[in-house]
Amino acid sequence: MTSSAGPQEDGDRRNVSDAAGVVVLGACAAWSLISAAMRDGRPEGVLLAILAVAAGYAAGRIGGALLPVAVPCAAALAGVGLTLTVPHLSPGPQFVTPLGHAGATAAVLTLATGAACCAAWSASAPLLRLALRLLAAGIAVTAAALGSTSGFVTCSAVLVCSLSAGHLRHRGVGIAGLALTAASVTGLIWAVAGNVVPGGLLAWLEGQLTGHRIQLWQDALHLAREDLALGVGPGRFGELSSTATGTLLSDGKPHSAPLQQAAEQGVVGVLLLAAAFGWMLFALWRTARPTPVALTAGAALTALAAIAAIGNALSFTTVSVGAGLLAGLATARPIAVESTQHEDDVRTRGDQLAP
Repeated sequence: MTSSAGPQEDGDRRNVSDAAGVVVLGACAAWSLISAAMRDGRPEGVLLAILAVAAGYAAGRIGGALLPVAVPCAAALAGVGLTLTVPHLSPGPQFVTPLGHAGATAAVLTLATGAACCAAWSASAPLLRLALRLLAAGIAVTAAALGSTSGFVTCSAVLVCSLSAGHLRHRGVGIAGLALTAASVTGLIWAVAGNVVPGGLLAWLEGQLTGHRIQLWQDALHLAREDLALGVGPGRFGELSSTATGTLLSDGKPHSAPLQQAAEQGVVGVLLLAAAFGWMLFALWRTARPTPVALTAGAALTALAAIAAIGNALSFTTVSVGAGLLAGLATARPIAVESTQHEDDVRTRGDQLAP
């Protein structure tokens, strides 16, 4: 399950995925500025999120190259510590619990579980690997203890996917499955906002998600239809949504990343958001790290995408940094591995040249 490619091929892989990331993130930033200029919007939030992802990714690449076990373990512990010490990740008071900090808490704990599982697959000692998996299980239990049902479900799903990834030899199948899962969740949210789901399912979803959230989604879809090309402008949903303006202490968000992009930045914004997620999966598919590490990180990022599709998780800088950090850790090439491969190549060439 490890890469058998040589150093040159591994370097080409990283160059392609890194170049793709630069193009995608640059396009996201450029389009937010263009749509803001055309619609008098405020792109600062989008630009901050893009910067947070890029910074986290760079830190993950560096940390994963130097300490492929210690750094993800430390990141997992930091995520748990942040959740326990700063429970109210959302700025300002929250009037409805499902729309508050629960999504950010679930997202941080899910990313922490993914980091712990990646550290476990990177560890060579059996006892250390077991301890790191117990840490991941403990994070899921922590989510349940904090009352985050969604966090417990996503953390457990990441742990199960990580354990199953050890039996999957072709990561392309797993990556495709993760992409299909994210697309299915997004499609369901879009169907709910468009009121095209069966009445019984819609009633159940309203009970789980609250009618207020669904009204926000419907407002976002309505605004998106008014201007499919540019949207209403970044940061302007709260001004134009009748549900948001009529709610006390509203945060001005539709609490769905795809629908927010559609409302504020049009179809292009939605495509760029999908491209950013696709770039992370592409980088994980191309990475020379073992398949279980790539699929574990992919499972955690897919769970984050599902949380962001039904909540406000991506509005928190901590979550954006964590997503980039996990992707960077899973795509980093440990220096020790490169040094070993270089020594093996030198030894092989020396044997070939020996008389």
